[in-house]
Amino acid sequence: MHRGCISLGDVQCDECHRIIPYPERYLVIDEGEGTILRLCVGCCLSKGYARFTEEKGQQVLTFFLEKP
Repeated sequence: MHRGCISLGDVQCDECHRIIPYPERYLVIDEGEGTILRLCVGCCLSKGYARFTEEKGQQVLTFFLEKP
C-alpha cells in the first residue's frame, strides 16, 4: 500500500538517508510482513513513484499512478 504523508521533522528517507524536514511530503510503502519503506520526494521522483501533473493550470506533485 502506498501512502503520501507530511513530515513532522523526525522522518528519515530509507533510500538516501536524509532527514525529511517539516512540512515536506514523503511516501510510505507498506511492503507487507511489517516492512515499511519511507522515501523522500527526490527518491520517489527518481524511482517513478511520484510525478508532476497539471491541474487547473498549476503543476502538482502526486503519488497516484497514472490514469489508464
